Amino acid sequence: MNADVVKLVTFQLGLDLFAADVLSVDRVLRYSPPNALPDVPSWIVGVTEHRGAVIPVVDLRRRVELSDDLITPETRLLVLSSSDGYVGAIVDMVHEVAEVPGASIAPPPPLFRGLAAEFIRGIAKVRDQLVVILEVDRVLSSADRIKFDQSAHAAEAQTK
Repeated sequence: MNADVVKLVTFQLGLDLFAADVLSVDRVLRYSPPNALPDVPSWIVGVTEHRGAVIPVVDLRRRVELSDDLITPETRLLVLSSSDGYVGAIVDMVHEVAEVPGASIAPPPPLFRGLAAEFIRGIAKVRDQLVVILEVDRVLSSADRIKFDQSAHAAEAQTK
């Protein structure tokens, strides 16, 4: 494989196209409702099981501050592999695995600050459409993961 080519899994959130590095996507699953978890940020919608472990499920629409949308037959759960473990991400639709030249990935524009800049790796053009590439390790920050772990342990203790 050519080292200067990046493979991206492209997906849709609302009208916008996003992508994640193909090496960060462990699985693409049909959507099934996650189990609810109390006392977590509104964009962490619950937990699901993956490879024998309980993982957080993030509504990516809420995470990138888009309005909520209905679950449709095209809704998918991307299981992302981050440096802190797996994270499930609800997306409206998965499109394809696209190849783009690494040199063509532009950094986020300076106007992206705070939340947006935090988890955007860059922007690329795929089939004449701009695609926002997510920084998978930032979808769930360390502070978010700690809060999730505390809530998951508390919920687990209540069921025992």
